[in-house]
Amino acid sequence: MPGRPAPCAGPDGPGWGQRPHRCPGRALSAPPSRPSPARGGRGQLPSFESPAMNSLHRKPLPGTQLDWYDAREAVEALQPGAWAGLPYTARVHAENIVRRADPARINDYLGQLVRRERTLDFPWFPARVVCHDILGQTALVDLAGLRDAIADQGGDPAAVNPVVPVQLIVDHSLAVECGGYDPQAFEKNRAIEDRRNADRFHFIEWCRHAFDNVEVIPPGNGIMHQINLEKMSPVVYVHDGVAFPDTCVGTDSHTPHVDALGVIAIGVGGLEAENVMLGRASWMRTPEIVAVELAGRPGPGITATDIVLALTEFLRQQRVVGAYLEFRGPGAAALTVGDRATISNMAPEYGATAAMFFIDGNTLDYLRLTGRSEEQVALVETYAKAAGLWADDLADARYERTLHFDLSAVERNMAGPSNPHRRLPTRALAERGIADPAKLEAARAAEREGQLPDGAVIIAAITSCTNTSNPHNVIAAALLARNAVQKGLARKPWVKTSLAPGSRAVQLYLEESGLLPHLEQLGFGIVGFACTTCNGMSGALDPKIQQEIVDRDLYAVAVLSGNRNFDGRIHPYAKQAFLASPPLVVAYAIAGTVRFDIEKDPLGFDADGNPVTLKDLWPSDAEIDAVVKASVKPEQYRAVYGPMFRLKVEGGEPASPLYDWRPQSTYIRRPPYWEGALSGERTLRGMRPLAVLGDNITTDHISPSNAILPSSAAGEYLASMGLPEEDFNSYATHRGDHLTAQRATFANPKLLNEMVRDDDGNVVQGSLARLEPEGQVMRMWEVIETYMQRRQPLVIIAGADYGQGSSRDWAAKGVRLAGVEAIVAEGFERIHRTNLIGMGVLPLQFQPGTTRLTLGIDGTETFDVVGTPAPGATLALVVHRRDGSRVEVPVTCRLDSDEELSIYEAGGVLQRFAQDFLARSRTA
Repeated sequence: MPGRPAPCAGPDGPGWGQRPHRCPGRALSAPPSRPSPARGGRGQLPSFESPAMNSLHRKPLPGTQLDWYDAREAVEALQPGAWAGLPYTARVHAENIVRRADPARINDYLGQLVRRERTLDFPWFPARVVCHDILGQTALVDLAGLRDAIADQGGDPAAVNPVVPVQLIVDHSLAVECGGYDPQAFEKNRAIEDRRNADRFHFIEWCRHAFDNVEVIPPGNGIMHQINLEKMSPVVYVHDGVAFPDTCVGTDSHTPHVDALGVIAIGVGGLEAENVMLGRASWMRTPEIVAVELAGRPGPGITATDIVLALTEFLRQQRVVGAYLEFRGPGAAALTVGDRATISNMAPEYGATAAMFFIDGNTLDYLRLTGRSEEQVALVETYAKAAGLWADDLADARYERTLHFDLSAVERNMAGPSNPHRRLPTRALAERGIADPAKLEAARAAEREGQLPDGAVIIAAITSCTNTSNPHNVIAAALLARNAVQKGLARKPWVKTSLAPGSRAVQLYLEESGLLPHLEQLGFGIVGFACTTCNGMSGALDPKIQQEIVDRDLYAVAVLSGNRNFDGRIHPYAKQAFLASPPLVVAYAIAGTVRFDIEKDPLGFDADGNPVTLKDLWPSDAEIDAVVKASVKPEQYRAVYGPMFRLKVEGGEPASPLYDWRPQSTYIRRPPYWEGALSGERTLRGMRPLAVLGDNITTDHISPSNAILPSSAAGEYLASMGLPEEDFNSYATHRGDHLTAQRATFANPKLLNEMVRDDDGNVVQGSLARLEPEGQVMRMWEVIETYMQRRQPLVIIAGADYGQGSSRDWAAKGVRLAGVEAIVAEGFERIHRTNLIGMGVLPLQFQPGTTRLTLGIDGTETFDVVGTPAPGATLALVVHRRDGSRVEVPVTCRLDSDEELSIYEAGGVLQRFAQDFLARSRTA
């Protein structure tokens, strides 16, 4: 049809191709093993190349020409009978230890898993690193800057390369400037993306040629998580004639999406990913491994979105932050991989590090459905059964905790209006104050008068890896759209609608089913194959609609099938946002407001004036299943991914090992991590608070990703650099330029800094801070800039769950460049804590019973930290009050491993690598 992108269409210009992985030609050899310092634990220093595979416990894999490592044999030799009780996660880590760890330490490391001990760090060597273009690009900017730093000190910059395969997918930079009601939306949005991101794409293209082991999937092809699930993960990896479990880290918190295939894949910050890229092990201690027993089956009309929103609320209540979850039981066994992936994807929303499902027959069916070869499917089955990773072999696994969840009790759900774990049953819209008859009548009266209603849905987006990787969810939305069109319903004109599939295969099976035209008729045409709205890339609103929202101070919202709805994330003019299943997104686009009861009130009226309710449009489960079975085919995935992964032969001159930085670029700039504030002496004394914050501070609060407003500090800077407002783009896309990205620090307009209060003592909302000792309230950036000029060391005081949300390294980089030396909080989200350490910021945790409130902290104080940082050490936080008094409270050092301590002591990941690299070069 006109305006619809052809399968696998993409830029045809030079450079946007892939190339084979090449062994690093100039990488340095591993250092000799030597005992670690007295603090103990590692046994050997991390190497710049991953160590070679061991020979012990290596044997032929039956029925193949491959070898494998028998971790069961090693565990049983250590403690007979222990293997049967090991959970899936522990078995995968045991194999990794047996295959890759220092042979002299294998039994020590295995003993931690077998005895469920946490006294010793053990190494994990992920097979690959997966990146999206925002955090992946910033990681590569860091490596390019590291090459410059190495060259400045007389080292060989070309020797700095990723050691493990790095797969970078350009999927986070496309904004929905043209909604899905425009037949040319895809082409227009892609053209805008290319124009705005020319500097970024130039840099990424240089990386593809200049760095070994970097593979690029160009823009317009899909979301990293969905491509990982549908193509990139082999489940069982093969290298040098050895089969072993696929494992990966990804620079996005939703990397656990592929855990649904039984692949340990976790989200990490860009800094931790850089560590893995450079060949170092990811050092860890035995994680808490929790079983989640799923019973029952979902009721009629219940989608995987409903299930995951209920699970997110439940698991948050069960405090699984940092845990590895293993979903098991008859309920888990009955779920499709699409449904499993929906659950695994939202691991960061319930706080888990990983969300594993076991390999079973459903896994094999999914691999076949998505076009994997029969040889690979057979290998997965053979290996999983031999290695004890097949579901039937996990019956006797023992866990520290077992949680129970009944799928049959799940009802139709949404989440909102501000957090993914704030479940909102659709039957409870009235009792929660979202909908009531008076509000509905007022909304409809406004419509009749040609005005936007209060509670107007200004954005309705089918988006995100959570849902568009699940054919049942997408087909359900398409069938509801068909039924609505047949009833004569249409979207409300003020609703900006969009469909952004995570894979081009979605387009093919929607066309096969004949349902895509119905979605297009309701305004849900394909706007791009990218993250879009879920990542805050919603694009501009119609100026008239935007002005009416401002003039009338309307409560306007977004409804999206995403995984994040934090305040201020989706769009500056959407005051709040609700997460919903794809079919509910379509329903809200038709209704145009949230001020009604979607289970009872009519969405609209047919041509005869008859009311049409949700139950009149909702397709049956049997119909959804039948359409999926008839329309989703392996050849669609082969058609999409065959050309995408067909490697091109390189030619021409090799790229320079040093990037030619563009001085006027506001996207890519040489990083400053070896100069300025980071080159001076660090101190934990005399620190002033930059902010005093409450609970649930997200990385969106610390470093937002959405559109840059002209009135913001970043907007003013971009204007001074000559950028027109329409090309300001998003905060996320400018993170390769620290001068822009620094101005994003705490730039969220929804921030509540408790240092800033009105005359009545109420906290004032906004990107504000108070300069001390003057006591002057200013915009956050001006306070940061002043403190930077004074070289004033800073501290941040916060509540519980500090840093939840996206794995955003700039949430750590921004505060470190501002001069923040330490953050004292009641608790930290895992990824953000490691990012802080990667930037040389000390995370400290209040001990139970002590908070900023019990201490009466108001921001006029100065702070010292007394004691020597070490894993788990108790240090003293000394609070010097303005009246001359002082109080000393114990805090726990959240450097949780010796590896983290060594990174902190060096000043960060890049500093340590540069120090070690140069030291090795001088002694080579």
